[in-house]
Amino acid sequence: MRTLEWDPISSDLKMIDQRLLPGRFEYYTCRSHMDVIFAIKDMVVRGAPAIGAAAAYGMALGALNSKNKSVEAFSSEMELIGQEMVVARPTAVNLAWGVKRMLSLLTPPVKTIAEYQASFLLEAGRISEEDVATNNRMAAFGAELIEDGDTIIHHCNTGALATVDWGTALGVVRLAHQQGKKIHVLVDETRPRLQGARLTAWELQQYGIPYDIISDNMSGYFLRTGQANKVLFGADRVAANGDVANKVGSYMLALAAHANDVPVYSVFPITTVDLSLANGDLIPIEERDTREVLDITINGMAVMPEGATARNPSFDVTPHQLLTGLITDLGVVYPPFKSNLPRLIQNNRRPR
Repeated sequence: MRTLEWDPISSDLKMIDQRLLPGRFEYYTCRSHMDVIFAIKDMVVRGAPAIGAAAAYGMALGALNSKNKSVEAFSSEMELIGQEMVVARPTAVNLAWGVKRMLSLLTPPVKTIAEYQASFLLEAGRISEEDVATNNRMAAFGAELIEDGDTIIHHCNTGALATVDWGTALGVVRLAHQQGKKIHVLVDETRPRLQGARLTAWELQQYGIPYDIISDNMSGYFLRTGQANKVLFGADRVAANGDVANKVGSYMLALAAHANDVPVYSVFPITTVDLSLANGDLIPIEERDTREVLDITINGMAVMPEGATARNPSFDVTPHQLLTGLITDLGVVYPPFKSNLPRLIQNNRRPR
């Protein structure tokens, strides 16, 4: 069961509709690149790695649906579709990475449109399979840091639902559990869309991993009283110096953990690193519809006063000084991140 998968019979992309979980398990079908853009914007699919793979398949759908007769017009159309795809969710760098990789297929030698269409679909499949392998490598590196008896605070959702399969930070937890380590997870609700309470808790139930849901503002209590001894979360974009943009609330969690000498690890594939950005202040932060914050009812009654206003940044940036280590598919990176993270990437860069 993968978060998203190509259906070769119907030639469309099927993805788990995460808006409906945990109440209903249904698939959302994308038949065009616009369907994929909507799915990314409306969070049918979410999580940086999953978004990158979805964007790749969106480009493939755009190629397959093209009506252009000339290679030049086809190439221009794909460039335009790529631009539309990238702005769907600007913070997650994997989206732009996936689009850029797909557009690199347009380079000479000149091919027929049919050859381009086939290569786009094949490349999207490669990106999808690579994501699964990447997650397994991350899990192996990260699980070595998890000890028997650990209680881990986890923010947002970083499991299989946030990737093509397996997961990033939650993938580490999942493998540690499979290794027989007795671990317990404190699941931040993750307001305002409750990805922790809705999705992470649901995934942990599937895996049989013990957990408790806590509201986001309870984390400090459990850290200060010694009831949690590790913090794990993912990343949507990482700057060259190790600053991490992740789901809003990660920064406050890292602050509380740092103040109580609790290790904090961000888990992400190396494709999430943006070496073009010197620090996290340069990462664009998406602000979403304020109705996600305001539209709350209890017993059928609105919680907020009529006419209330809100702000809704979807991400925040955790400065690298608050992080113990960065768990990647190339290994665990420790401070100083500013030199060690770029060096890790350069030493492992292979020509495509």
